[in-house]
Amino acid sequence: MLKSEKEILIKELSDKFTRAKGVILAEFNKLDVDTVNKLRKKLRDGGVEWKVLKNTLARRAAKGTSVEKISDDFVGPVALAISYDDVVAPAKILAAFVKDLETVKIRSGVVQGQKIDKAGVQALAKLPGLNELRSTILGMINQPATKLLRTIKEPSAALVRVIKAKSEKA
Repeated sequence: MLKSEKEILIKELSDKFTRAKGVILAEFNKLDVDTVNKLRKKLRDGGVEWKVLKNTLARRAAKGTSVEKISDDFVGPVALAISYDDVVAPAKILAAFVKDLETVKIRSGVVQGQKIDKAGVQALAKLPGLNELRSTILGMINQPATKLLRTIKEPSAALVRVIKAKSEKA
């Protein structure tokens, strides 16, 4: 790779690291193409980017970004799961995927500027995702309105039931 190509790659990576809200670093060994493709598809469906990096280029790109906190872990064959929106998604997807594999190991991560270790990533994977939180909040917002409508409707519904019962008796 030419020096100019490396500089362009470093600049692109640095931009991605700056925009990233969640980054999970994973170590992989002896992965076959089919497994990598399945992992990439799951991550892509979850809105997460999977990048296999040269360690020296990744360290240079990480300088001045929050990812610099885990740059010491760029040793051996590693890849990054990068999320720009949902900080929980990369942890959830990787934790579920590596549960069945011995060849992929989660090392560390950075979530909104804070370094987390493997245990932190596992804890993050157990949290509800962004869409789950949104649906929970919407449910909580709708709940009082639903109860109010039910309370308003109940007297008239009770009256209808009484009238119906009286008409059936007669």
